[in-house]
Amino acid sequence: MADVPLYVVSDYSSSERRITPSWSIAQLKTKLEPITGIPPSCQHIFLKTSSNDRIPIAASDEEAVYLQSFPLAPYAELQVVDTRPVSARPNFSSAAGVEKFELPEEEYEKKTDSVLAWKKAQKLGRFDPNAPTHEQAKIDAIAQEIEARGIAVGKRCRVGGHDTKRGEIKYVGDVKEIPGIGAWVGIQLDEPVGKNDGSVGGTRYWGEESELKRGVFVRAERVEVGDFPVLDDLDDMEEI
Repeated sequence: MADVPLYVVSDYSSSERRITPSWSIAQLKTKLEPITGIPPSCQHIFLKTSSNDRIPIAASDEEAVYLQSFPLAPYAELQVVDTRPVSARPNFSSAAGVEKFELPEEEYEKKTDSVLAWKKAQKLGRFDPNAPTHEQAKIDAIAQEIEARGIAVGKRCRVGGHDTKRGEIKYVGDVKEIPGIGAWVGIQLDEPVGKNDGSVGGTRYWGEESELKRGVFVRAERVEVGDFPVLDDLDDMEEI
């Protein structure tokens, strides 16, 4: 008899396979193990027909009963159920137990088809001979922006043009915990709508530890220095 195409479905996989009717049930289970990951002794097989009936593919002597005894129809579904307890089943969706491959850095540097090799060829990033000059130019531009805006510790300001984000400049300088070169402006806001309490990554830049997040670090272009006193919510209330 000709092979019959069937859909083999399990908890771990789903694929189209050609099944030979002259196989015994035992042979079928052996061939399904590498496809489903289920040992033959733990397989319960069902044939799902076009009328949605589930016919067990089973027998007392699975070596002597052949698949041609069952109504195999092209593209019917062969369902393979794992009878093992959940705790005994392998977790194919987790990579936790898979050893991670790591290419040694010296081997990676020798490769000619890597991103690193491309960057070297294009003279990008740290391979750009002018990179230090570019970095210094950016640092100088940030410093000029700070001076032009009159940014200095102790001055009142608002952030990003938001009148509700008023505060006092507490720090101007590098913040090693934040990516990016050049100086940052640390501001203690009047209201607890910030990102931190004046510390970043374990380094304190001003004040004392507090549960109120009134601190932010921003670039100079977002800071507007001026006469921005603390807002009094009572000023907006009508007389009663």
